[in-house]
Amino acid sequence: MRGRRPVWAAVLGVVVVAASAACSGDEPLTTPDGSTISTTVTRVAEVNIVSADRDFSKTCLAPTPADDAATDPTRIVVTDPALLDALCALGIGDKVTAVTAAPGSVPAYLGPRLSSVPAIGTAPDAAAVSQADADLVLLTPETAASSKPFGSVRSATIPAGDWQEQFQAVADAVGRSEAGRQRLAEFTTEAAKTGRRMDASHTQVSLVRFGEDSETIAGMDTFAGQVLGEIGVQRPGPQRVPDSFPVTSENFREAEGDLIYVSFEGEKGQEHGEEVLLSDEWLGLGASMWKRVLAVDDAVWYDSSGLAAAWLVLNDVKGSLDGNS
Repeated sequence: MRGRRPVWAAVLGVVVVAASAACSGDEPLTTPDGSTISTTVTRVAEVNIVSADRDFSKTCLAPTPADDAATDPTRIVVTDPALLDALCALGIGDKVTAVTAAPGSVPAYLGPRLSSVPAIGTAPDAAAVSQADADLVLLTPETAASSKPFGSVRSATIPAGDWQEQFQAVADAVGRSEAGRQRLAEFTTEAAKTGRRMDASHTQVSLVRFGEDSETIAGMDTFAGQVLGEIGVQRPGPQRVPDSFPVTSENFREAEGDLIYVSFEGEKGQEHGEEVLLSDEWLGLGASMWKRVLAVDDAVWYDSSGLAAAWLVLNDVKGSLDGNS
């Protein structure tokens, strides 16, 4: 497979273009009776897309109470867009007034509310700082410099850690320690329940990502691998390793599984993936012959890392572990 040209970001692009056209004032396509015609793409290269019609406006969870209302922050600036997932999962995304990052840095899966938060650059000027009017700045060791323009405003550094540790650290920083523990416990309980209900321990799931000119088997330490582990999903023997590894002509069969979730890294990844998914080699895999290959959102399954994204992955698995292409 290596050297071929693996499909999916372009599909997202089609969906986004359709949505953008509607938002820009263009009239949606309709039937003669006036009913709107859906433009959501649901298949790519003969593979069904999981949650193709997902509504990202519903990603964030219900608001959580503060441990102490008297010290509850009301205006939060975040210096690393990755920290926004935790605020989304805590239901307090409406408290975020600015992100010190480049425009477009907020992940789309967090929904329109957080996507519309002003991105004021890594070195915001005085006007942007004044407009943000923060009473708490969340930062990481790598993005600490972006907090300097905020002077004496209270700040909290979120240390490195796995996604659950980072979520709890953010919950602690915004005065929601108890709520954070409860939210993590709710997820763990639901993931385990889902695994039992779907008999996940008896399904071996393969994870394959397509890049511009590559195919990679995702390791168990990837975000998707960790969430599948929480659910109790098994991985094929060769994939039971922490790190991801490339697919070559020699190990091609290691991509096999009872079910294969594929994803695409950008438009070029989708172009390459489409060719591979329609190749004789791929179509000769048992999962492909039995129509047990499904496409998932790479940005959610791999590029993200947080409780809000974990719920999206879990819901994807709920709706697809028993499904076919």
